Amino acid sequence: MRDAAEFDAFYSASVQRVLGQLYAMIGNRAEAEDAVAEAYARAWDRWSSVRECDSPEAWVRRVAYRVAVSAWRKTVNRLRAHRRDATGQRVEATSVDHVAVVTALRRIPTEQRRVVVLHHLVGLSVTEIATEVGSNENTVKTRLARGRRALAAHLTEESSPHMDGGRST
Repeated sequence: MRDAAEFDAFYSASVQRVLGQLYAMIGNRAEAEDAVAEAYARAWDRWSSVRECDSPEAWVRRVAYRVAVSAWRKTVNRLRAHRRDATGQRVEATSVDHVAVVTALRRIPTEQRRVVVLHHLVGLSVTEIATEVGSNENTVKTRLARGRRALAAHLTEESSPHMDGGRST
């Protein structure tokens, strides 16, 4: 019973955060929800060892990311269908800035997107990101710098029409 209560508390405290982070990383809410659900199921199955990790939340986030990537590799057609579907989805109470950031994140390479989200949205350090993604710190720094540049270019591109009132030049 203690394990179930402990896991329930962990789940309640972290699921929305992990879901938001994974959604930002992969750009598709439905796939993020599926991957996060699978990751938490795996965490429950291994709770006695997962709870001993330095960060059970990082363990779940890493597993969820791997589940999502594995699903992509299994079926490219499904990924395309989900992306088409996600493009037409309307999210209520979402600001223009939020939409612009999510759209820009979808346009940058996956590994750059992942480190940008982990650093800027999750708040992990370069060292923590390197540990989580299984890479060295210099690679993380390079991906982070390139991701920031790419993201800034997309955000500048998207905001240009708004800045001049939508007039073409």
